[in-house]
Amino acid sequence: MPLHDRILGHFQASAQTKLEAAGTLAPPIEQAARLMVHSLAQGGKILACGNGGSAADAQHFASEMVNRFEHERPGLAAIALTTDTSTLTSIANDYAYDQVFARQVKALGQPGDILLAISTSGNSPSVLQAVTAAHARSMQVIALTGRDGGGLAEQMQDDDVFLCVPAESTARIQEVHLLIIHCLCDAVDSVLLGVEE
Repeated sequence: MPLHDRILGHFQASAQTKLEAAGTLAPPIEQAARLMVHSLAQGGKILACGNGGSAADAQHFASEMVNRFEHERPGLAAIALTTDTSTLTSIANDYAYDQVFARQVKALGQPGDILLAISTSGNSPSVLQAVTAAHARSMQVIALTGRDGGGLAEQMQDDDVFLCVPAESTARIQEVHLLIIHCLCDAVDSVLLGVEE
C-alpha cells in the first residue's frame, strides 16, 4: 500500500473510531466532569497516572488543569504522578514498579480526591495498584481504558466512572483518550465559568 494511502487510512480510522465512540462515551464523560468539579469545589484534587503514552496523557491533563485550557481561570488542583523521577525510581527500586503510583496515592490522596487512572488495556499492574490504593483512601476513580476494560473494569465501584473506548487498536484508543481529556477540561471550565446552560 502506498504510504500516502496508509496515512489517509489512519486519519479515516481515527475519525471513525471517535464518531462511533461519541454516543457511548458522552454521558460518562459528563458524569466524570461533574465529579471533578464537585471534588475541586470541595477543596479536593485530582491525581493522574498511567504508563508510556498514558503517562503523557496524565501529564497533559494535569497541565491543562493547573495552568489553563482555553479560557482564563485560576489554576485547579491536579498532579500527574508520572513526573517525579526520584520518587518513581526509588519506589521501583525499593519495592516494585507496580507500586510507583500506589505509594504516591497513599501519601498524597485524601478522601474526596479523585484518581484519574489511564491504561489502554486496563491491565497495567501499576495503575491497578493505584486504584486499589485510591479506594482504600475513600477516593473516587475515573478510569480511561479501551478494549474490554481489562482488570480496571473489575475494580470499578458504584461511584466510580468508567470510560472505555470501544476499540482494539492501541493508537486509536489513545487518540480517543486525548479527546476525552480535552472534553473533560472543557466541561470542567464550562461548569466553573458558568458557560453551561
